[in-house]
Amino acid sequence: MARGVIVRPMTDRAFDIVVFGATGFTGRLVADYLAAHAPAKTKWALAGRNEKTLEGIRNELVAAKPQCAPSGVVVASVSDAPSLTAMARSTQVVLTTVGPYAEHGEPVVRACVDAGTDYVDITGEPEFVEKIIDTYDSEARQKKIRIVSCCGFDSIPHDLGALFTAQHLPADAPMSISGYVKSNGTFSGGTWQSAVRAMGNMRAFQKEQAARKKKRGANGQTRKVAASKAGIRYVRELHSWACPLPTIDPQIVLRSARDLDVYGPDFRYGHFARIKHVTTLVGGAVGVGVLFSLAQLPPTRALLLKVKKSGDGPSPEQRAKAFFNVTFIGEGGGRRVVTEVTGGDPGYTETSKMIAEAALTFALDRDKIPARYGVLTPAVAMGDVLRERLQKAGIGFRVVREEAMASERSN
Repeated sequence: MARGVIVRPMTDRAFDIVVFGATGFTGRLVADYLAAHAPAKTKWALAGRNEKTLEGIRNELVAAKPQCAPSGVVVASVSDAPSLTAMARSTQVVLTTVGPYAEHGEPVVRACVDAGTDYVDITGEPEFVEKIIDTYDSEARQKKIRIVSCCGFDSIPHDLGALFTAQHLPADAPMSISGYVKSNGTFSGGTWQSAVRAMGNMRAFQKEQAARKKKRGANGQTRKVAASKAGIRYVRELHSWACPLPTIDPQIVLRSARDLDVYGPDFRYGHFARIKHVTTLVGGAVGVGVLFSLAQLPPTRALLLKVKKSGDGPSPEQRAKAFFNVTFIGEGGGRRVVTEVTGGDPGYTETSKMIAEAALTFALDRDKIPARYGVLTPAVAMGDVLRERLQKAGIGFRVVREEAMASERSN
């Protein structure tokens, strides 16, 4: 057992869920959501560096929602390994919103693996996720725990949406699915910081990814899974331009497809931003190109990091006006299906809901979820159980239409 840590059985732990980073912008939204929506029997706690601030938040939540308010606080810091271990040992699930994860995430994962505790986060940082797979997947499998990143807007709507779409196509034939993302949501300082760092590290990450793929090989798989090669194009059905979206989401979808047979023997996935006007498409491409170039140089990258600081976030009024819509078009086995995943403010309101429901799934629905362990995607770890929770919480998953493909209709 790593580092001599004593692993307590789940039934002996003080809490079902610990929210690490509860004093931050997103962490506080998660705490508000749990206080309003967690079942009264749920035992959960707030965690962070400042005990006084944590107690203040807890007192506010107790006054507002006494029936499901947090039952305790835990003082822990990413710079204090023993405090993280104690936090992980106290709970069934650690939910962390402390980013950027490339800087602050691994010590929390290490503590959870040592303590035999399930883990969820909201990272969208590919480098961090790949490092966690390489370092902790084997041990997490051995200890039968689940380490699941990307449990916010990156990447639950896309991962579960692709799974939902695949479930409406024949699983014994090749299939392709494309996701088209439309949103007017704003982003926080933490998201900005992560994006700038990811752009600055992209070239080095691509080299590391190529080496990883060569080292991992096929791992005995006979099924084919790959990203689609489609570029910018106009999609008449959506009355929109589709521009490839270089986020972590397609990587997560493809990881799920490698692990789940429902995606068929040969699977392709494409991930796109949905843009109505060509002027917006051109302007956005230029803006991203300039931002990417500036992120490559340390001096200009440092200036970009000062534009938005971690902890900043949109106002309640801004969040109330925000929305997201992800349309999936899937084809396979002579069938075609169009589905949608919809919700409100993607970056904060819905992200806090998604990760909270993911943590509740692990804490309260262990008898319903698949017996899969290691460093997993949301779809592989929680699948339909989490989707059903999210639907009850107001996030829409629906089939727009299903039909035989043109060649089939003519026969």
